[in-house]
Amino acid sequence: MAETIQNDLFTVTEDGALQYRYDGETLRIEAFGRGLRVRATKADKMPEEDWALIRNEQNKGRITLTEQSAEIENGKIRAQIDHVGRIQMFRIDGKMILSEYLRTRADIKKPYCSALEIDAREFKPLIGGDWALTLRLESLDRNEKIYGMGQYQQDILNIKGAELELAQRNSQASVPFFLSSLGYGFLWNNPAVGRATFGTNIMSFVAESSKKLDYWIVAGDTPAEIEEAYAEVTGKVPMMPEYAMGFWQCKLRYQTQEELLSVAREYKRRNLPVSVIVVDFFHWPLQGEWKFDPTYWPDPDAMIRELKEMGIELMVSIWPTVDYRSENFEEMKRKGYLIRTERGVRVSMTFQGNTIHFDATNPAAREYVWQKAKQNYYDKGVRIFWLDEAEPEYEVYQFDNYRYHIGSNLQIGNIYPAMYARAFYEGMQKEGQENILNLLRCAWAGSARYGALVWSGDIASTFEVLRRQLAAGLNMGIAGIPWWTTDIGGFHGGDPKDPAFQELLARWFEFGAYCPVMRLHGDRDSKQPQYGETGGATCLSGADNEVWSFGEEDYEICKKYLAVRETMRPYLREVMREAHEKGTPVMRPLFYDFPDDKTAWEIEDQYMFGPNKLIAPVLEAGKRAREVYLPCGARWKNIETGECFEGGQTITADAPLDVIPVFEKL
Repeated sequence: MAETIQNDLFTVTEDGALQYRYDGETLRIEAFGRGLRVRATKADKMPEEDWALIRNEQNKGRITLTEQSAEIENGKIRAQIDHVGRIQMFRIDGKMILSEYLRTRADIKKPYCSALEIDAREFKPLIGGDWALTLRLESLDRNEKIYGMGQYQQDILNIKGAELELAQRNSQASVPFFLSSLGYGFLWNNPAVGRATFGTNIMSFVAESSKKLDYWIVAGDTPAEIEEAYAEVTGKVPMMPEYAMGFWQCKLRYQTQEELLSVAREYKRRNLPVSVIVVDFFHWPLQGEWKFDPTYWPDPDAMIRELKEMGIELMVSIWPTVDYRSENFEEMKRKGYLIRTERGVRVSMTFQGNTIHFDATNPAAREYVWQKAKQNYYDKGVRIFWLDEAEPEYEVYQFDNYRYHIGSNLQIGNIYPAMYARAFYEGMQKEGQENILNLLRCAWAGSARYGALVWSGDIASTFEVLRRQLAAGLNMGIAGIPWWTTDIGGFHGGDPKDPAFQELLARWFEFGAYCPVMRLHGDRDSKQPQYGETGGATCLSGADNEVWSFGEEDYEICKKYLAVRETMRPYLREVMREAHEKGTPVMRPLFYDFPDDKTAWEIEDQYMFGPNKLIAPVLEAGKRAREVYLPCGARWKNIETGECFEGGQTITADAPLDVIPVFEKL
């Protein structure tokens, strides 16, 4: 990289970046999209991986140099580096929004002079390896609110004060972008396992093993402006296909071809709308054999043909695990397509067999798995895949025990779900398919551009867990994943004949009608008898999980909200187009559309579904009314009663079991 020398500390590179060097560290700040990208390393040269970012033709920032400091400005943000290397970030109006936390004796004239000797950018050498990396930032405003960072199983929407693990687990998705009420957005562009802390004194990001510090920051006047700038540099979802906007029927698990077809036929007999039906896991002979088991699925071509005639798309479950007994295991091992372990037996899961995951960070492995899926599913007419186990899930989450094609799990493991989505997205794209969508259980920054629809994992069937899903879905949207959903009713448990579960199912179904995708799924009590002796037969099926399975009252409620979902299709198309073109979250906190309303920033149990529908889900058992805040700047109509209200007030809305309070902006 050519440089133009300016003075002993600062240089301006030929490609327009500002560079600072001191004591073995290279720090580089460059204009990137509407914001600034900051990288630092103590390696001999700057690692070039872009990770979540898409490198398009870049504009050059405006750079100013003095003997003691340097500045770079782009869009609505300006970064300043002083002579000891501390970075401070300002909005274009001069307001400071971020400052590195540095405590050093380096300059007695500076306010951060201290005997503590704490680095803002700490590279702690790992014996025989790279660095454990810590970035420390000042918390400048105790009233700051922070949103995003992905999906965590907690009911906290504003994560200021929280500590989050930067790691992927079943039902946890680390997507490390946040939006601040101070008017900036921040992407921790590092797929390493670590943690993020949003303390009242210090905000810090830790990577347990890394070669470089890498983050992107942008300033904006509104949350929408910030979110759209983030989507420009990490990618946007495709346009959601028409079929995906309807209702999806799923359960754990349809055991045979005839059972699945009988359910689809029953929906049609009852004249109920259904867009997608799902063949869940262990429809294959063994894990790592991506094909229908002919014992239980004897004629998938005829099945898919009949479903398409009914206007139903078939979604097929894919697992990344490969059984040692699989017909593909030895070939994949020989070619280096499997994840490796650093110690112990090379087994990552033992569910239904000893297995290891395919290595989605290896382009050749991605192509191999796609070709198997193409031959056995896609060529038969399957156009949507359920990419399960996408974290990937490990039986024991010892993150330091796994190594991928592009590095150790500690350094790059969080990127796995994005690469898993990429395998199928690029394969389907090569076949000429447009508007690609696949369902995954995890995501990382940039997953949206690979058509990733994320659901919230294997969660329990309780009201407490339902409450957590609202915060999870809203923070996922802010983190850049517009397509998000849950298992309606929860996954683990729930007796269809239990009145308590029937109430939960009704409330969850109503909420599901106002999620980006409406999908009924779960492992209901009690288990069904085992059907067959071979293949996946020992993976038992749960109880019935169709809309007519939960009693007459619930059936009428389900029919009502199936119809609601269908009548919303014109609105959904516009909302999904906005997500595709701008990166706009489909469901988002109230402040997204009403940033000047201070109360809107405080509301954590309501949300906007697109720009015109305010949703106030019922999240407690036995509740038949709830308070609803209606934001300033609009009039609001209760779509159930027709009543109209001025914004800027809290009202009490009736919520009998068959009603979720929904208000339309007038």
